[in-house]
Amino acid sequence: MKITVFCGANDGRNEAYKENAKELGKWIADNNHTLVYGGGKVGLMGILADTVLENNSEVIGIMPQFLVDREISHTGITEFIIVDDMSVRKEKLVDLGDVFVALPGGPGTLEEISQVISWVRVGKKDAPCILMNVDGYYDFLEQYFDKMVEEGFLTKEDRERTLFTDSVAEMHEFIRNYNNK
Repeated sequence: MKITVFCGANDGRNEAYKENAKELGKWIADNNHTLVYGGGKVGLMGILADTVLENNSEVIGIMPQFLVDREISHTGITEFIIVDDMSVRKEKLVDLGDVFVALPGGPGTLEEISQVISWVRVGKKDAPCILMNVDGYYDFLEQYFDKMVEEGFLTKEDRERTLFTDSVAEMHEFIRNYNNK
């Protein structure tokens, strides 16, 4: 499978974010999956890509030219795709992915995973969406999704298509059982 991961171009302040990125990268490689991500060499992006590569699996990076010009692109990955802008990048990340995971990140990470969750809901994409809730990073967002159900803006069934977890093992089971939902 191709695992599209959205994550920060920074490390964050919590060492657990880096450790979780490494654990996810090792899981991707150990299961013979391919990482699809934003193409950066910095932050959680770089840690994740380096871990997948160190464990002998493939990495596809997608980055707009203006970010390549800033010299933040990862030059050692399996395939590097340069696109015109952020919208095309996001579209390509979604098109290639079979599973979508968000590690801790900023507004861009939130926007990217939110779009995929919305597309799954309306039937444009059918794929598991997972937010790695390391040390409670996504607690408030998880509560917000539950509030959407409570207030009638999201069905319980649609809510169950998105997993908030801090466990790669639980993520694995969610992906494995996804089509049985």
